[in-house]
Amino acid sequence: MSRNYKEDQTNEVEALDSIYCGDMQILATEPHHKFQIPIATEEYSADEPENGLSCKLVFTYTATYPDGAPVVEIEEPENFEDSFETRLLEHLQKTIDENLGMEMIFSLVSSAQEWLNERWDEHKFHQEELREQKLREVEEEERKKFEGTRVTVESFMTWKLDFEESTGIAAKREKNNVSKKQTGRELFMLDTTLNDSDIKFLLEAGENIENVKIDEALFQDLGELDLDDDDDEDWVPGADDDDD
Repeated sequence: MSRNYKEDQTNEVEALDSIYCGDMQILATEPHHKFQIPIATEEYSADEPENGLSCKLVFTYTATYPDGAPVVEIEEPENFEDSFETRLLEHLQKTIDENLGMEMIFSLVSSAQEWLNERWDEHKFHQEELREQKLREVEEEERKKFEGTRVTVESFMTWKLDFEESTGIAAKREKNNVSKKQTGRELFMLDTTLNDSDIKFLLEAGENIENVKIDEALFQDLGELDLDDDDDEDWVPGADDDDD
């Protein structure tokens, strides 16, 4: 006895209409039934269409369905990536191949629904990764603000020149340079070897130079120091020892 495909198709359409209760829309009945069923991810809402995936599955029976495959189309995709439509159709083709000979529309709709949910879960996971990466970048920028500047010989020299300029030490030195003889204080201020020795001393002591902070207050009274022992132009080194 041959199979009555038309009757089988009509019975399936009636069953589907009761299952999808108002969501299913019949587009044609001749020469074969053609109808559409909307599917969407769980979080999708028509009021917030950007929050999820949705589309309409359009099915058209063939003369020998379900022994032959139905025609499946995708219409009105929402938030689909470029490859989603092709990938979904390929996924449904596998389900068709597994169900030939049986009424399969319900299985196809369920399989497509599950596929959409999986793709949306992947999308949310990717978005969360991007959000966390952005947060880490912001935290890293904030951390760098509190690290301070690395102290090197060059940066120390730059700071020293700026400090002397702002405190007036540089101007005093320039003024004193007009005299024939440099005082002890001037010799101290002009001894650039001390700059390198300061840094080398810290390194030899095992101090992490990045953690060194310069306390400018220690230099504030430098200009007031009484370093006049050899300011006397008549002073002769070793003269005091001869007197003894």
